[in-house]
Amino acid sequence: MFRPKAIEKQLKPQKPKEPSIAEKEAKELLEAAEAYRKGLISIKDLIAPAAMKISSHYLELNEKFIRTLFVVTYPRYISVGWFIPIINLNHPLDIGMFFYPVESAIVLKQLRDKAGNLEAQLAADIEKGAPRDPLRETALRDIEKLRDDLTQGIEHFFQYGLYITIYASSLKELDLMTEKVESLLGSKLVFSRKVFYQAEQGFNSTLPLGNDELMIGFNMNSSPCASSFPFISTDLTSDNGILYGINRHNNSLILFDRFSLMNANMCVFATSGAGKSYAVKCEVLRSLMMGVDIIIIDPEREYKHLSNAVGGAYIDISLNSESKINPFDLPRPVGEASAGDIIRSAVITLKGLIKLMIGTLSSEEDSIVDRALLETYAKKDITPTCDLSKVESPVMQDFQEILEGMAGAERLVEKIKKYTEGTFAGLLNSPTNVDVKNQLVIFSVRDLEDELRPMAIYTIVNYIWNVVRSELKRRILIIDEAWWLMQRIDSAKFIHALVKRCRKYYLGVTTITQDVNDFLGSPYGQAILNNSALKLLLKQSSAAIEAVTKTFMLTKGEKYLLLEGGVGEGIFFAGDRHAAIKIVASYAEDQLITSDPRQLLEIEEAKQKFEEEFEGEIEETREEL
Repeated sequence: MFRPKAIEKQLKPQKPKEPSIAEKEAKELLEAAEAYRKGLISIKDLIAPAAMKISSHYLELNEKFIRTLFVVTYPRYISVGWFIPIINLNHPLDIGMFFYPVESAIVLKQLRDKAGNLEAQLAADIEKGAPRDPLRETALRDIEKLRDDLTQGIEHFFQYGLYITIYASSLKELDLMTEKVESLLGSKLVFSRKVFYQAEQGFNSTLPLGNDELMIGFNMNSSPCASSFPFISTDLTSDNGILYGINRHNNSLILFDRFSLMNANMCVFATSGAGKSYAVKCEVLRSLMMGVDIIIIDPEREYKHLSNAVGGAYIDISLNSESKINPFDLPRPVGEASAGDIIRSAVITLKGLIKLMIGTLSSEEDSIVDRALLETYAKKDITPTCDLSKVESPVMQDFQEILEGMAGAERLVEKIKKYTEGTFAGLLNSPTNVDVKNQLVIFSVRDLEDELRPMAIYTIVNYIWNVVRSELKRRILIIDEAWWLMQRIDSAKFIHALVKRCRKYYLGVTTITQDVNDFLGSPYGQAILNNSALKLLLKQSSAAIEAVTKTFMLTKGEKYLLLEGGVGEGIFFAGDRHAAIKIVASYAEDQLITSDPRQLLEIEEAKQKFEEEFEGEIEETREEL
C-alpha cells in the first residue's frame, strides 16, 4: 500500500523532548513545597478526633457516645417557646434547624385541590345523612385560613428539618438522655425518632457547617417555624418584688419577690471581695422600702454605715458591751402552747448552747445537764403549772449553782465557771436588755473572740427566732459568714431547723459564706442549701469552683463565668430558673451600702467638711428641734 512520506514521518515515534533547566527547577520546587506542606499541622489536625466508630444507632467519637434525633411530626397547635425545655437542658446538645422555602404558587395549588376533596367529602356525608365529621371540618378551616395567609403574604411555606444530637460519656447515659429528650418533646406532642444506619449523617447535619445530610423535613408555615427558634434566654422579671440586678443574657431587669416562692430562704456564695455583702445590702435597702423587717447578724461591722443612714438599731454584742441577751429566756408563747411545752423547748435549745460551750458530753453528763436545766427553771418557780407571763428567767450563774449541788458534775462546773466568773464572764450571764422594735435591727459580733462567736451567734439566732414566732410578719434574717456556725454540729443543726421551719412564720433566712468547702462539707450545710429557693453565686476561687460546679450542676460556660466574672457578676437562681446577673446600684444606694475602705474615708471626709462649713446652721436646727 502506498503512503506518502509526510504521513510516514508523522506516524514514526518521536523521541520525548528533554525538559529545560527552568522546568526541572520548577518541578523540584513544587515537590519541596508539597513535602513542606505535609510536615505542617493544620486546624483539621488539631480538631480531628483520634478515632470514630460508627454503629447503627450511635457514634463513638474518642470517649464520647453520640446519637441524633430527628422530629417527624408536630401537633395541630404549638405554643411559642415550646423548645425552651430542650434549649435550657443542663446537658451538652447540638441542634440543627434547616428551612427550605417552598413557592407559594405550588402550595396554593395543592391546598386548593385538598380543600376541594374535603368539601366534596363533607357534601357527600350531608347527602347520605351521615353525622358531621369534626376532623374534616377542622382541616378544611385550617386549609382555608392558610390559603388566605399565603395569598396575602402574611405567611410563607417551608420544609422544616429539626435535628438534635446528644453527647454522653457512656452508652447507658446516652440512652437515659435520649429518653429524657424524647419525653420532653413528647410532652409537647412533638414526636421524634432516632437515626437508624444514619448516625454519621445525623452527626454531620448538626455540625456548624450547614450541611443537611438527613433531608427529613416537615411541611410548616412561618408562624410555627418561628416558635421553634432558639433565640431565648431565662427571664426572671415579675410584676412585683425588688430589683436584684441586670440579666446579662438580654439586659432585662431581674425583679423578684422572694416571698412568692415555696420558701423565702437564700444562700449567697462568693469569694472575699466578690461583692456578696454589697449585693445583700442592695436587697436590704430595697426590701426596707417594701415594708419588710430586716434582722442582720454582722460579724465584721459591715452594716454599721447602712444602719446609721436608715435609722436602724445597731446592737453591739461583746464582753464589754452594755447590750446583753440571756440564753435562759423562755420562748414566747405561740398559739395554745402549754407552759410545759415552752419549758421543754427552752431546755432543748440550751442543751445545744452548752454543748458549744463545753464540748462533747458523755451520756451521763447529758442526763445531768438535762436535769440541771429543769431544776434551774424550777428554782425561779418556772414549772409546767405556773403563769409564764409573771416569771423572771434565770441566768447562767443559777445553772452553775444547781450543777454544784449535783454528783458527777464537777467537770461541767469547772467549764461553766469560765463563762460566769472567768475570762468570758458577762456575755451569757446577764438578763436580756435589748429590744428589736425597729424595722432594721443589726447584731454586731465583731469584737467577740473567735471562741465565743459561735455561742453568741447561736444565742442571738435563738432570741430572734423567739421574736419571729411571736408575731406573723414579713421578715428577713441575714446570717453573714454562716460557715462559723457550720463548724459545730449543734449550731449547724439549729440553723438547719430554723431554715426548715421559718416558712410557716413568714421569715426568709439568708446565709452568706465565703468558705464554700466548709459550708458544703457539713451535712447540714447541704440540707440548708436544698431548703433555699434562692441562690446567688458570685465570683468563686479556683479551690472552691469544683465543689460549686458539682453542687449546682453548672455547665462549663457557667463555671468559667464564675471564675472570670467581675465584682458583682454571677448567677442568680430562683426556683428552677437561673440567669447570669450583674448587681447594680444607684449612686445614692452606693453611698449607703459601700464597704470599700477608700470610699468610706471619702464619705467621712465629705461629711466632716460639710459639718465644718455649715456648723452654725446645723446647731440652730438642732436647737429648734
